[in-house]
Amino acid sequence: MKRDFFTTKVANAALFMFLAMFMLSGQGFAQQGWVWQNPLPQGNTLYGVDVIDANTIVAVGAAGTVMKTTNGGGNWTVKHYVNDIVNSFRAVSFFNFNTGIIVGDGGIILRTTDGGTNWTPQTSGTAGTLYGIYIMNDSTGVIVGSGGIILRTTSRGITWTLQTSGTVLTLYAVSFKDQNNGIAVGKSGVITSTTNGGVTWAFRYTPTAGDLFGVSYTNPRSAMVVGAFGQIWGSNQDGAPFTWFPKSSGTSSPLRSVFFVDASNGWAVSDAGVILRTTNAGSNWTPQSFGVPLLAVSFTDANTGITVGAGGTILRAINSGVNWLPLVVSAPNANALRGIVFIDGNTGTAVGDAGIIRRTTNGGGSWIFQTSGTKLRLNAVSFSNTNSGTAVGDSGAVLRTNNSGLSWSRQTSGTMNQLTGVSFTDGNTGTTVGWNGTILHTNDGGAMWTSQTSGTTNHLTGVSFTDSNTGTVVGLNGTILRTTNGGASWSSQSSEINDFYGVSFFNANIGAVVGNGIILHTTNGGVTWRRQISVTTLRSISCPDATTCIAVGDAGVILRTTDAGQTWRADTSGTTNALLGVFFTSANTGTVVGELGTILRTSGGLVAVRENPSSKMESPSQFVLEQNYPNPFNPVTIISFKILKSAFVTLKVYDVNGREITTLVNETKVAGNYKVNFDASRFSNGVYLYRLQAGSFVQLRKMLLLK
Repeated sequence: MKRDFFTTKVANAALFMFLAMFMLSGQGFAQQGWVWQNPLPQGNTLYGVDVIDANTIVAVGAAGTVMKTTNGGGNWTVKHYVNDIVNSFRAVSFFNFNTGIIVGDGGIILRTTDGGTNWTPQTSGTAGTLYGIYIMNDSTGVIVGSGGIILRTTSRGITWTLQTSGTVLTLYAVSFKDQNNGIAVGKSGVITSTTNGGVTWAFRYTPTAGDLFGVSYTNPRSAMVVGAFGQIWGSNQDGAPFTWFPKSSGTSSPLRSVFFVDASNGWAVSDAGVILRTTNAGSNWTPQSFGVPLLAVSFTDANTGITVGAGGTILRAINSGVNWLPLVVSAPNANALRGIVFIDGNTGTAVGDAGIIRRTTNGGGSWIFQTSGTKLRLNAVSFSNTNSGTAVGDSGAVLRTNNSGLSWSRQTSGTMNQLTGVSFTDGNTGTTVGWNGTILHTNDGGAMWTSQTSGTTNHLTGVSFTDSNTGTVVGLNGTILRTTNGGASWSSQSSEINDFYGVSFFNANIGAVVGNGIILHTTNGGVTWRRQISVTTLRSISCPDATTCIAVGDAGVILRTTDAGQTWRADTSGTTNALLGVFFTSANTGTVVGELGTILRTSGGLVAVRENPSSKMESPSQFVLEQNYPNPFNPVTIISFKILKSAFVTLKVYDVNGREITTLVNETKVAGNYKVNFDASRFSNGVYLYRLQAGSFVQLRKMLLLK
């Protein structure tokens, strides 16, 4: 479909989420079924959306997520890690119903010719983030991104040519009023424009030093840009000097995207979850609030529009954009779920921000809200049987139920310190811990809580008891405390300095502790600990049997051991949301909760997948870049790849900022299987990216150097 200024397609995003999920051993596991239970259909942040017509909509986002509906949002087809890409997709736009382009982190460009069923990598020539794309007509499009990059295609996305933008500042969005005239905006108020379809670009006067995130033409002579601090600027004469003038948005929150369907009617969306609507060319804006960050908005006509954002949020315009209808079940909000407990495979309770309590009796098939009676954040929950449970939270909050959560009553804790962990071994005996070394104990179901001497003023973050006498507490600054007499006395077990956030013991001897880049596992009650490095901060852990523990943390990381902590392997969670709580009732059945109301469930076990496959095929069936082996490595690792047919091949290594640090391959290769050694002796610890390009094939992977 031809695009003019009446059907502008702006898709951009301004958040960078970097997924670091690495194997801690040579062989990994592919998850057979982490399933979204909340929100539905999925909860990854969506950064870009294209409304192709009233029924056909495509949205993209974190964790390589692509969503498509062909019935106006009634049903969605959802894919994560498309083409095995774990990076975030930032924008999407279609030339027609079949041919479309996705752009994102690591210089990703994907192209489809079958409406999104399959996607093919295209050559971008950059490892930087690509933020925005605009399709002008059936063959021509423009992409913008970090470092002032502008790419142009006249072949419906088959090939892309680098343009001179006139700036090295990041460009976040681009819009065209016709085939020739366009504007790109970005960091520090940069504005650059073209009058020849993007063949050349010229830096233009900038009205602000604040970042600009969105741009949309309102008519052939006027445009609107939005950005940081709620800025809205209008222009005529295609953004020529001294023609930009400010508009009042009524908000100080960053505006991430803007879309006009004609000279008068437009919408802008913000980090604060506000949708602004104007019917008079931006002179006045009417706000509506939806509680979660909104990152992109797209319309195909005055009646058909979609905005997307954090936690998988999808809203559809009704009444010509006067009102908006959620298109997700159990729509996400800014409230995180922080604690989770199950008493069997079916019955569980989750707690979180703003006093949220949710309960399931069918293994998470449905989660009902319960009335907590508080707006305080709840950090942890423990049930000893179906009926009796305790939740703890900020300002010393302790809530108790004896009827499966039908009602919750506030107990007197005797403290105003934040309470962060709780563990009950039966209906009466329990311990809660919190800030400033707080440990409270009860023998009567919480009717009375007694303070115990912890011997520390460090904030305590987690507690696990296996019987009424034996328990372990963890906290900041490497704190690990142990009791064998019900808390009458506590002894220190740690010489670590890392902050700890989670602890779980299967029995008196076998358990694990997780925290800031570290995992400790013990088989002798903490007398000694096996120490492992994690590539990210881990927030919670559950050990359902003597050999199995599952840890979760930032960036959607799920790590698992099945050999009592000797090795840890990454599950494919399907999300980059921070995961804050985990509980397993058996080695294969468990639930994870996290930010933006995330609830994930698995009950199918795992299937082993080789991460260092041998290259025995004499004739590869496709281009492939393998995961390096070993990973993590010190200081040498092997990178394997397969070449389908003769092509000029480059294999380059980049740091986490996208700077090229070395080239491993730069020559023509015939079809075959190849291995290359990468020696990182001269580089520092950290995450590195390696990128294979063979003809039009491009693939990017990550690796971890630990010396």
